[in-house]
Amino acid sequence: MTKLSYLHEPGVLENLAMRYQLNEIYTYTGNILIAVNPFQRLPHLYDTHMMEQYKGAALGELSPHVFAVGDAAYRAMINDGKSNSILVSGESGAGKTETTKMLMRYLAYLGGRSGVEGRTVEQQVLESNPVLEAFGNAKTVRNNNSSRFGKFVEIQFNKNGRISGAAIKTYLLERSRVCQISNPERNYHCFYLLCAAPPEDIEKYKLGSPKTFHYLNQSNCYELDGVNDAHEYLATRRAMDIVGISEQEQEAIFRVVAAILHLGNISFAKGEEIDSSVIKDEKSRFHLNTAAELLRCDAQSLEDALIKRVMVTPEEVITRTLDPLNAVGSRDALAKTLYSRLFDWIVEKINISIGQDPTSKSIIGVLDIYGFESFKANSFEQFCINFTNEKLQQHFNQHVFKMEQEEYSREQINWSYIEFIDNQDVLDLIEKKPGGIIALLDEACMFPKSTHDTFAQKLYQTFKNHKCFIKPKLSRTDFTIMHYAGEVNYQANLFLDKNKDYVVAEHQALMTASKCVFVSALFPPLPEDSSKSSKFSSIGSRFKMQLQSLMEILSVTEPHYIRCVKPNNDLKPAIFENLNVIQQLRCGGVLEAVRISCAGYPTRRTFYEFLNRFGVLAPEVLEGNYDDKVACQMILDKKGLKGYQIGRTKVFLRAGQMAELDARRAEVLGNAAKTIQRRIRTFITRKQFISLLEASIKLQSFSRGIMSRKLYEQLRREAAALKIQTQLRSFIAGKLYLKARSCAIILQTGLRAMASRNEFRLRKRIKAATIIQAHWRGYHAYSYYKRLQKAAVISQCGWRCRVARRELRQLKMAARETGALKEAKDKLEKRVEELTWRLQLEKRLRTDLEEAKAQEVAKLQDALKAMQLEVEGANSMVIKEREAARKAIEEAPPVAKETTVIVEDTKKIDSLTAEVERLKVED
Repeated sequence: MTKLSYLHEPGVLENLAMRYQLNEIYTYTGNILIAVNPFQRLPHLYDTHMMEQYKGAALGELSPHVFAVGDAAYRAMINDGKSNSILVSGESGAGKTETTKMLMRYLAYLGGRSGVEGRTVEQQVLESNPVLEAFGNAKTVRNNNSSRFGKFVEIQFNKNGRISGAAIKTYLLERSRVCQISNPERNYHCFYLLCAAPPEDIEKYKLGSPKTFHYLNQSNCYELDGVNDAHEYLATRRAMDIVGISEQEQEAIFRVVAAILHLGNISFAKGEEIDSSVIKDEKSRFHLNTAAELLRCDAQSLEDALIKRVMVTPEEVITRTLDPLNAVGSRDALAKTLYSRLFDWIVEKINISIGQDPTSKSIIGVLDIYGFESFKANSFEQFCINFTNEKLQQHFNQHVFKMEQEEYSREQINWSYIEFIDNQDVLDLIEKKPGGIIALLDEACMFPKSTHDTFAQKLYQTFKNHKCFIKPKLSRTDFTIMHYAGEVNYQANLFLDKNKDYVVAEHQALMTASKCVFVSALFPPLPEDSSKSSKFSSIGSRFKMQLQSLMEILSVTEPHYIRCVKPNNDLKPAIFENLNVIQQLRCGGVLEAVRISCAGYPTRRTFYEFLNRFGVLAPEVLEGNYDDKVACQMILDKKGLKGYQIGRTKVFLRAGQMAELDARRAEVLGNAAKTIQRRIRTFITRKQFISLLEASIKLQSFSRGIMSRKLYEQLRREAAALKIQTQLRSFIAGKLYLKARSCAIILQTGLRAMASRNEFRLRKRIKAATIIQAHWRGYHAYSYYKRLQKAAVISQCGWRCRVARRELRQLKMAARETGALKEAKDKLEKRVEELTWRLQLEKRLRTDLEEAKAQEVAKLQDALKAMQLEVEGANSMVIKEREAARKAIEEAPPVAKETTVIVEDTKKIDSLTAEVERLKVED
């Protein structure tokens, strides 16, 4: 742009339009890159060959390209050791997200590690885009893939310039879109992807067509042109695998997404009591049970959390039921909180999986954040989005305009200050403390009796004299802010509700108690003192702090700007609307940057850098030991440049003067190179001539020797030819004889073989006849043998029957004899019994005899004592008494005889018993 002959808006538009028609979608404005969205795929601009071309090329050396900006940031980081940032800005639909993807691809190409096993950092950073797009992007009126969150990708590099880590920071996810969309917009992509999942997933999550879900059927748009949701679902699952989200975590994520869809289909009706509500019908009850099943919580607890609230007072605990309208609000609040926590978890998981490098030397940050938005109805989300763009515009102003002119003043050069549009007033209106809009909004949220009416009236009173704040005449709650990009009318109806950053206690308790570890982890238990804390937290204040942190990061990095432009509102290729494009260029400060660049000094170098680079243009100046400033002045005067400025420490050049000096430097270096080349070529040519002369002499010697050897070889060949002919003729004659002999032998062999075959056939027939006769005779003999064997068997069977009948008769006779033996046995048994009785009788008699004998012995002992007395009395009677005793002893023998008889009887009994036992054995 800065090289245009006539720099004005028609010239800029014509330049962009002509390049756009040629698919040259990139254009430089100084160091700012303008990217016009082509609304079509141009793969030839982003292939590996194109990356290789821009690798190491200076900015402006090749055609404008997003790769050139990425390469400039990477080279600046490597050469200066300073962190860089690339700010991609533009309104919704201008192509910021795609431009960011290309930047990250190129940075991964420059700093990636080829041949590394497993998932590398650059792969995970690139694959995080599909995951974040699925859960953070949606179709809006102006863009089919609009980012509904801000993203700052911080790519970390080690000292070798290789990617060593990364971190993704997100800002202000549009939570309200989960529950409310307008026609023809769509909700977040993940809902539609899940509804187009494979049948087994559809059945598992109890899903159906998007038209059956309240959160999706508020708009008539369910599909995107050229996008297959089923394929995108599988691609998202693959991307989740790459960024380190496990199968169990993926299943839990989509269970939560499905549960949110089922939550949206829960309807409420009035209850029996005043201001109470109940589940409307069985269909709502089904979705309630399904949501509870997917969240792994109790269905009744989920119902209570949606329609009941517990109020704790000093006296008692009061449970009140919400009316249907407030119950719907409670349902939507739970859905928004669930989705917001889920999105934050995914971002945190991606960062953990990618890993950060605490020892990284420098970073390159890529900012992709929502563009300026202005719709018919603008709420709190558009307010925060436009506030972000105001902050980024201020950063752009400070870098391009303020810092530019402050440096001119600091260097004390002749410079007339150029006015530019400054948006500090709008930023003060929004974020100033204590009187900014965000501060007033937080103050209104802290008072329970505040409404959107009171909040709007407070704004009207506070900013009635502010030049950037306008109160519409026909509305009581609307207000208009004059942003840098134009006026935007906001509706304050939902500002208070959307600004409150808290989770309903019943929802917190329900989710914390979930049996699903993933869901309960999204809602960690709150600290005990958190509920007692009186400190108020709001989304506006938190977002303001996030922006402040982002601005601090950008302020310590070297920024590079890419301004994305949407050529038409129809999102179609080859359409270039001048009015739409010029408005975006004005809002983005591009035209002002062109004017400043051309009017000022876009190129500056320190004295040392200038002399180090351009000292070759005047070597005599360097040899004169002049001061650096004087030396620079002398070089510029010698070359006849006009309009430049010499500051305190730098040389400031007009647009195009650096290129002119580089051209003259290249000319001087080229002439010196030519002199060096001439000397070297002379030396090389002379050296080649001497080598050629020496080689020719050696070649002649070798050629003469070769000729002599060839002559000798020819004579040898002639002598050898004669010998070969002799041997050949002899060989041919011998070969003919052998051939004739071989033919005769072959004929003889054939005839003999024929006779042999005839004889063989005869012998074969004779042998076959012999075999047939042998088999027939054998069969005949075998048949005779079988008949004879059968007759013998019949005869044997008859004889055996006769013998068996004879044996049967004998057995019958033996049986009758056995009966007689049995009678004898019985008689013997009776006899044994009789003998046994007699034996017992004898035993009794013997016992009686023994008793009588004992009595008699006792009597004899008594008599002996009497006799002893008598002996003592009369010795004379001793002999007589002895004789009497002898006689008494002699009378004892009959007793001994009886004993003998008893012994004999016992022996007889034993013999009889033995005989009985023998008879038993024989039986």
